[in-house]
Formats: sequence, C-alpha cells, structure tokens
Amino acid sequence: MTNHLPAGKALGGPYVVDVTPEKAGWGYSSLKVLELPPGGSHTFDTGESEWIVLPLNGGCTVEATDDFGHDTFRLTGRDSVFGAVSDFAYVPRDARAIVSSSEGGRFALTGARGSRRLPARYGPASSVPVELRGTGNSSRQVNNFGAAGVFECDKLIAVEVITPGGNWSSFPPHKHDEHRPGEESVLEEIYYFEFADHEGTPGLGYQRVSPSGHGRNTDVLAEVRGGDVVLIPDGWHGPSMAVPGHHMYYLNVMAGPEAERAWLICDHPDHAWIRGTWPDQPVDPRLPLYTAPSQ
Repeated sequence: MTNHLPAGKALGGPYVVDVTPEKAGWGYSSLKVLELPPGGSHTFDTGESEWIVLPLNGGCTVEATDDFGHDTFRLTGRDSVFGAVSDFAYVPRDARAIVSSSEGGRFALTGARGSRRLPARYGPASSVPVELRGTGNSSRQVNNFGAAGVFECDKLIAVEVITPGGNWSSFPPHKHDEHRPGEESVLEEIYYFEFADHEGTPGLGYQRVSPSGHGRNTDVLAEVRGGDVVLIPDGWHGPSMAVPGHHMYYLNVMAGPEAERAWLICDHPDHAWIRGTWPDQPVDPRLPLYTAPSQ
C-alpha cells in the first residue's frame, strides 16, 4: 500500500476507506469509513482492536455486545465536520458491533490493536475539548475527542483538525518515530481528509511528509482532496496546507507499541523556532468554526 491513497483507492468490502495494520504494513493503527443508506446497518467484529465510532455526516445507533453484556448508544452526529462537534461511541476489542442509521450517513471507525479490554462507552459532544492551536496563518482548530488524557483507551489516540482556507497546520513539521521516554513516542498515524467546497467547487490541499532517517524514510508530497488518506509510519509530517477559500478537515488516528499512551512529538529543528512567534500574533479570527455544545 502506498502512503498517499486518493479517494477510492482504499476501498475494502463495505468500506469506502479500509486501512488495516496488514494493509498498511504496520502493527497497530486502523481506519474504516462506512457509508450507510437510510435504514442501513453494518455488523463487524472488533477482533484484536478497540474502536471509536465517529459520525462524519448523519447520526446512528451503535450496539456493542461482548461477554460482559450488551450496550446501545444513540449518536446524534452532525450534518458536516465543518458544522459541529460530534458525539461518539467506544467499542472494545473482542466484541461484536452493529452500526445502523435511520437517515443514513458517513461514519468513521478509528481503531487500534491492543491487549487491554475496556468497557463500551458513550462520549457526549459536550465533553470534547475544542483547542485552538497556533496563531496567524498557522492557526487551526483541534477537536480532542479521543486524545490521550481526555478519553480512556488502551492504545488509540484520535483527534480532528480543521484548518481555515489559506492556513498551514501540522506546522512546524514534527515526528513521533523514536522511543525517547518523556520526549518522543512511537506512533503510526493516518490522515483522512475532507474539504469545504465553494459554490459547488471542491476544495483541495497539500500534505508533506519528509524522511527523518528512521523507519522507512517516508517521503510524500501529495495533493489531497476529499476522501484521500495519507499513511505516516515515520518521518517529519507537515505542513498540511489548505488552499485559500476552502477549509480543510483531517481526522488523525494514531497508535503504537509504547507502554504509555501519550502523544509526544519532536519538532523539526529547522522550523521549531516558528512556535516562538505565535505569542506575537492573534489567532485567526475565523476560529473556532464552532465550539462543543453545553451539556
């Protein structure tokens, strides 16, 4: 599997995106995107992975059954990733899940192989921290629904990033491909992209990954469009560039072999200085696009 998968190139079974550890050639991270028609449903076994079901468009019901019982979670969802924070459901490993939707929609299944079995749970939209990161044309919004320290998982880390049109995110370039306790953690990462259109014209952006000298020396410069996926087993990743006039969304899925579930990164030494300029600039006034709803 190549590192840049344009829309339609990562199909698998019922999924419009189907990235598994086997397909990616790594050990932990997975992403599936499921499109359901009105009244549609899909059943899957979680196997060795834990999963978060996250509505991208529409709402759904998630049923989880394992040796400990049966849980049902009704997810309100949202009309668009550019319109609202979504609620979500966590489904543990060694379970059977059913995702069904009366109105239809598109749903991300973010997954990670793990050994610890946690209970199935509901994550309300009101509990999702919405972070504004960077300033000036490096401003972006991060919805930390599945971040370490926010929602308990065994291995899985997942967040959403919204970059206003014309801005750069994932900047300064950073990496997490070495085990350096307290400084950097080893995490495989998946980027899944969507774009806001303008009067029916689709958006686009650009994603850079440059070799760090570790792992596979991943090297990517890709024009990315809605539904595209970029796989990052290693390397400096960033910037992620949104063309003017089109907001860019990406869903990040991360997992790795570390005993501690933590997002520890190292900035590229040529560009780390940019963080020092942020206090002197205002956050892009277009942000936040939205905030989490009150409880």
